[in-house]
Amino acid sequence: MGVSEIQQDGVTILQVEGSLDADGTQVLEDKVVALLEGGASSLVFDFSNLDYINSSGLRVLVLAYQRLKKSAGKVAICGVKDYIQEVFEVSGYDKIFSMFPSRGDALTGL
Repeated sequence: MGVSEIQQDGVTILQVEGSLDADGTQVLEDKVVALLEGGASSLVFDFSNLDYINSSGLRVLVLAYQRLKKSAGKVAICGVKDYIQEVFEVSGYDKIFSMFPSRGDALTGL
C-alpha cells in the first residue's frame, strides 16, 4: 500500500495505491491524523489505484469523517472501482461519504 499527498485548491488529496488492509491501514491512519492535527479541513481520498479495502481501511475513512464533521470539514472519495464500490454499498458507507467518479469531480463537489 502506498499513499501520496497532493495539495490542490486548498484541498488535501490522498492518492492511495495497492491494498488497504491491516498492514497498510496504519500508514494511512497516521497520515490522516497528522493532516487533521495540522489543520486540514477538506480531504479527498483518490482510490483510482486502490485494488482492495477491508474494514480497517473503512475505519480510517470514518475516523476522518467524524473528526472533520465536528469542524464543518469535508471528506470525499473518488475513483472507486466497481468491486470496491460494492463494499461501500453493502456497508452503507456510500450514504455517508460524498463519492465522485473522478478527482476533478470531487474537487468541484467540495
